[in-house]
Amino acid sequence: MKIKTIKQIKNLAGKTVLVRVDFNVPVKSGKVVENFRIKKSLPTIEYLLQKQAKIILVSHLGRPKDKEKELSLKPIAKELEKLLDKKINFVELKKYKNVNADITLLENIRYYQGEENNEGTLAKDLSVLADIFVMDGFAVAHRGSASVSGIAKYLPAYAGLLVAEEIKCLLQATEKPSKPLVLILGGIKCETKIPVLKKLLPQANQILIGGGIVNTYLWSKGYAVGQSVVDKDFKKEILKICANKKVILPVDLVVGDYAGKNYQVLKVDKNFKVKKDQAILSIGPQTVQMYSQYIKKASTLILNGALGYFEQPPYHYATFAISRLFANRSKGKAFGVAGGGETVQVLKDLKVDAQVDLLSTGGGAMLEFLSGKKLPGIEILRI
Repeated sequence: MKIKTIKQIKNLAGKTVLVRVDFNVPVKSGKVVENFRIKKSLPTIEYLLQKQAKIILVSHLGRPKDKEKELSLKPIAKELEKLLDKKINFVELKKYKNVNADITLLENIRYYQGEENNEGTLAKDLSVLADIFVMDGFAVAHRGSASVSGIAKYLPAYAGLLVAEEIKCLLQATEKPSKPLVLILGGIKCETKIPVLKKLLPQANQILIGGGIVNTYLWSKGYAVGQSVVDKDFKKEILKICANKKVILPVDLVVGDYAGKNYQVLKVDKNFKVKKDQAILSIGPQTVQMYSQYIKKASTLILNGALGYFEQPPYHYATFAISRLFANRSKGKAFGVAGGGETVQVLKDLKVDAQVDLLSTGGGAMLEFLSGKKLPGIEILRI
């Protein structure tokens, strides 16, 4: 895949560049709680400043219905000022004037009608503010929004450094990966994981699974799974996928209550049965050891989704152990790519995130990219 990037623009001096970023980060009591996505777009912003361009940043926050104050980007403007040590001009789109500011952050773009469905004149209204459009919000690349793909109808579009890096690393991990390629897939939703399983089965050497896929598979086989989260709409597909020898199934599981008080390890055999008041909440210790052997031999690793209810001890053990090993194997011995909100959170909490080759900013966007879908925010960048 060949795309246009900001490095290919010959002269940025004096140009106004509208940059779609993803600053959809947690905010509490008017303060940014976690700034991972903001920091990931700093290289693009700093590059444009270095080239003497004027920058207008566009982002959303949450899903506003009526311009709720708690979804204003004002706290994000303050956080950006701290990170860049530079004054940020913060203004609503309709009040924007061609002021002499190096960086402007527009108010939450989802405050305006037409953004999410790319309807009306919003894309055109944004385009008249700038000379060039830069797409640097990988986490929204799967959206056909006015500020993501709609604006490219009116302005020349280029990838920012973040988006270019995401695409490069995801392609390296999937198109021509160094073998063995091992995919570690967890999380709750089968709907988003099944397309990835189908797409990567031919390329992968092993796929190590946990979470909702395991629960649904065991339920589909007729086992009693108690209160486990199950996706009943995907029974046939899960059975077919998990019959493939490349898909490695757990040999033991941790079951218990959601409070973490009553739990036990059960072997996955013909007698496997979860009590009515319990649920499958993690892969077990023997499975962790088995999965570890595959990870240690891998040359390419992809991690997406937690392998259990990691927020509640003791169900965190497996997710933490596998995440640490994944990170230790990455950056040298293997090429490691990780994504998804929970996955990123765990790696950062364990302080091993810096060891990973790509810590993707995209949850849904990463999964859709891995499943081979065309992302509107990427298609506009193709050469």
